[in-house]
Amino acid sequence: MPSLKSSMPGPIPSPAFRLALPTLAAVAAILLAPPAAQALPAPNPAGGDPLAALVNAYRAAPGACDGRPAAPAAALDPHPSLAQVRIGPGTFIESALERTGYAAAQAQAVYVTGPEDAQAAMTVLAQKYCRVLLSDRFSAVGSYREGATWTVVLARPAPPLPSATYPDWRDAGRAILEEVNAARASARSCGKQAFPAAPPLSWNAALGDAALVHSRDMATRRYFSHRASDGSQAADRVLRAGYRWRRVGENIAFGQRSPREAVAGWLDSPGHCANIMNRDFTEMGAAYGVTPERQAGIIYWTQVFAAPR
Repeated sequence: MPSLKSSMPGPIPSPAFRLALPTLAAVAAILLAPPAAQALPAPNPAGGDPLAALVNAYRAAPGACDGRPAAPAAALDPHPSLAQVRIGPGTFIESALERTGYAAAQAQAVYVTGPEDAQAAMTVLAQKYCRVLLSDRFSAVGSYREGATWTVVLARPAPPLPSATYPDWRDAGRAILEEVNAARASARSCGKQAFPAAPPLSWNAALGDAALVHSRDMATRRYFSHRASDGSQAADRVLRAGYRWRRVGENIAFGQRSPREAVAGWLDSPGHCANIMNRDFTEMGAAYGVTPERQAGIIYWTQVFAAPR
């Protein structure tokens, strides 16, 4: 179930943080009261989940998303497991879903605190998270309320059969490099920040090794953080790989099934997108790791950017 984190560049290592995912592995939060806005369609009471029904009503007639006309999206299937899951601070959404019996290939949750009813909650969620709510990456939906907080969980179930093989990590890493350089070839807005086109990055084997070590460690130990199980940060791992850096940054993700999907997720997130478009970076390495205990496997991706001394 896809999730993302970015470690921003700097002359010295700095604490990792995530943009748009402030407290959970795959959760975006907004804490505010709903502003006045055009009313959304009323939910279908037969669904039994008013907020999930409102999500489907919004997908059927979204109007606009981020100020641009938005095409309708297919309805999501209400699923009781997605309404039963509870995601608290520090919760790993994949593990929380598995405890309810739902094996997900992808999942993401968005929440809002403040609205007094489902209609008001949906109004704010549609304003802030329209891309997530309209994404074709998901096929199921559920929601729950705890106090003043409304949470919508979107997911796509894992395929019944595992993939027979995975590509060599170097091939996957170079595929990520191609996608990144294609993105850098044109000017792009990452959230509210505009970036001009940037020169292409070069593949660096040491950065690839650093990415591989972190991806495999996350997959084996089932955690999701820029801080590795040994306490190291991206800058430390790059130095261990033999790369003397002037600037370094890192994007991580899990759940995406291909290099293209991983890069698309990063480009949709302002912090990760800013790393990709940063013209101060000149080289890149990338790799993935797969969890060993499940046949289908969960893929963890790491992308390391740097400029040498």
